Amino acid sequence: MKVPPYARRSLARLLKNPVEGILWLVGSALARLGLVDAGRAERTTRLAWPRIVTGIAANSKEVADLAMVGVVLGSGAVAGVGIATPFALLAGTLGGGIAGGTIALVSQRFGAERYDELDLVIKQSVWVTTLVTLPLTVVFLLFPHELIGLVTSDPEMRTHGGTYLQVMSVATVFIGLNLIGSRTLVGVDDSYTAMVVRASGAVANIGFNAVFIFGLGWGVTGAAVGSVLANVLVTGLFAYGFLGGSLPVVGRFPVTISLSGPYLDRRLTRDLLEISTPIVFTHLTWSTAQFPLLAVIAVFGPEVVAAFVVAQRIRGMMDTPNWGLSLASSSLVGQELGRGDEREAEAYGDDVLRITLACYLVIAAFVFVFAEPIAGVFVEPGEALALTTVFVQVATLSVIFNGINGGASGPLNASGDTRWPFYARVVGLYGFALPVAYLGTTALTLPLVGPIPALGIGALYVALVLETLVPAAVVYARFSSGRWKVVSRSYRPEAVAAD
Repeated sequence: MKVPPYARRSLARLLKNPVEGILWLVGSALARLGLVDAGRAERTTRLAWPRIVTGIAANSKEVADLAMVGVVLGSGAVAGVGIATPFALLAGTLGGGIAGGTIALVSQRFGAERYDELDLVIKQSVWVTTLVTLPLTVVFLLFPHELIGLVTSDPEMRTHGGTYLQVMSVATVFIGLNLIGSRTLVGVDDSYTAMVVRASGAVANIGFNAVFIFGLGWGVTGAAVGSVLANVLVTGLFAYGFLGGSLPVVGRFPVTISLSGPYLDRRLTRDLLEISTPIVFTHLTWSTAQFPLLAVIAVFGPEVVAAFVVAQRIRGMMDTPNWGLSLASSSLVGQELGRGDEREAEAYGDDVLRITLACYLVIAAFVFVFAEPIAGVFVEPGEALALTTVFVQVATLSVIFNGINGGASGPLNASGDTRWPFYARVVGLYGFALPVAYLGTTALTLPLVGPIPALGIGALYVALVLETLVPAAVVYARFSSGRWKVVSRSYRPEAVAAD
């Protein structure tokens, strides 16, 4: 039987690079159906797949950490680390928000060929990130157990969580700076280098943790020490590359910075803060909402907390396409806006969103079917496994809306229209998810209705879906309105005139 040329090319690409091959298969299939443009799908694939690999590596590291801790110390330690993680990742929350502004400014200048401004944009991002994350180091180092105590009074969870957070305090600034380095490279169309650097850190992290947790028996402390060392390693690699050094595999970075001045540009700093601040608050909304949410869930006991944390980690793994596709959308849309081509910018936004939704539907279906064996990696057979399996299955529905949210947010972030993702996150978490989760533990008496008993764990399932469904609806509505293109006009550099 003769194999069609299209099928042969697809198989060859899939065998050479599975992540790129799968993403290209989805994009090309949609192109053959007339739903996306083949050229845009190809360019999106080239830019997105390295970031997806980075996301897989980073989330695999977190999942491996949790599994290793669970094997050695049980559900109490898993729950403690799960409660400490939102605190520890606040640096990523702040740094990620600033990095969102960085990719908007970098991609627009790259598209407009204003390469002379890239050095200053990166420098603004570095010093702003350092200033906002350094205080977290001090707070986490001095008051770790007190912070965990705000969420739970369970002594086992508080002990493990406090230990993890105190050690992780050393990594806060490095976590933020790593995001700046990664987003800068994506903004100049080089997601491959960012992938190699950050994935190297993730692989090293897993190795460190295996030695510290199993080899040396350091438990939760070993998991935190491994993460600190890995983040320091990644920062060192980024610094060396941006200062002009050549790294193995990737060579020299496409953009470098100098140690000489100028170090400050008020206009660029103002633009960076205007774009980044709503993104920071968007991320903070999610991070801070985790604390009351976990406090509500802690009422059900360590097993339920552990099941919820595992479901969130699995959802994070399923959400890795957004690491590449959302940022690819930001970069490609931003470059077209920098050139002044709003129609092409919108076309990229539409096509990337369709590719994203197709990917998420496939991933969610696969994980739903295999939810039980996936949950079995973290918990022992029995009631805990059954509970965790249901949470994971609910997370598969939840992650589809995360895909829509990420795909629609990419163009908004590229344009500087970053307030609406913030509004969406606030409404989803504080207007819907948290109140519904609270109803799981509290009985109410309503006028004309009478007493309503506590809804139990079922309320947590609903909250897990509402957490992503509501923001997805709001952000998609804003993207569809096209107002973000108008907003972008106040942040664009003047394009360099063609010779």
